Amino acid sequence: MSRGDGVQLNLLKSYGMDYRQAYQLQRELLTLRQKGEIEDTLFLTSHPHVITIGRAGSRDNLLVSEAFLQTRRIEVVPIERGGDITYHGPGQIVGYPILDLGRLGKDLHLYVYKLEQMIIDLLKEYEVNAGRIEGLTGVWVGNEKITAIGIAVSKWVTWHGFALNIAPSLSYFNYIIPCGISDKGVTSLQKILGREISNEEVERKLIEKFRHQFGYSRVEEIKAGMLGKEGKSA
Repeated sequence: MSRGDGVQLNLLKSYGMDYRQAYQLQRELLTLRQKGEIEDTLFLTSHPHVITIGRAGSRDNLLVSEAFLQTRRIEVVPIERGGDITYHGPGQIVGYPILDLGRLGKDLHLYVYKLEQMIIDLLKEYEVNAGRIEGLTGVWVGNEKITAIGIAVSKWVTWHGFALNIAPSLSYFNYIIPCGISDKGVTSLQKILGREISNEEVERKLIEKFRHQFGYSRVEEIKAGMLGKEGKSA
């Protein structure tokens, strides 16, 4: 990661975090960024099995009963992000960028485009030909989604974000109509390549692609306990 003068990106990592706990941490980061007390921050995590339903979502796209999900300890959480219904679980990298969109001219479409392009560029490193489907958000390999994107913005600061499928158990997506799209599927990097992939390797590439796509000159890893303690992070 390069260092030097310019715009800094904070990096916060905590994998295997309960969805509601991660949500609360996002809210704290959002408030601090709105106040200018921290720099733009990329929060990388993963979650135990959970299904979330966005603002445009419908429980009609949930294909099993909540009683069935409870026996498998899969929570259903309505949430204020954009998009419909999705699944999170082990084997994903979930990214929650907390960014001031003033740097992008407060352009939401450009922001989503850059998130998609960041993933497309990352997958090129694995010789995977990923792209967009007109009218649909996310990153696709053929007619199968490999990255779901659902964002929210408050006072022009972003939260929520993206989920990249590295090696999740794809059977969990059978419990829903992913993103409310019934005629397309879901895939993962491991399924496409036919071999195991190191999360750490993908993470390194993802951070670098994110840094490049959004124009940060340096990345500084922080801990949750550092937040708001000393004003702006250095």
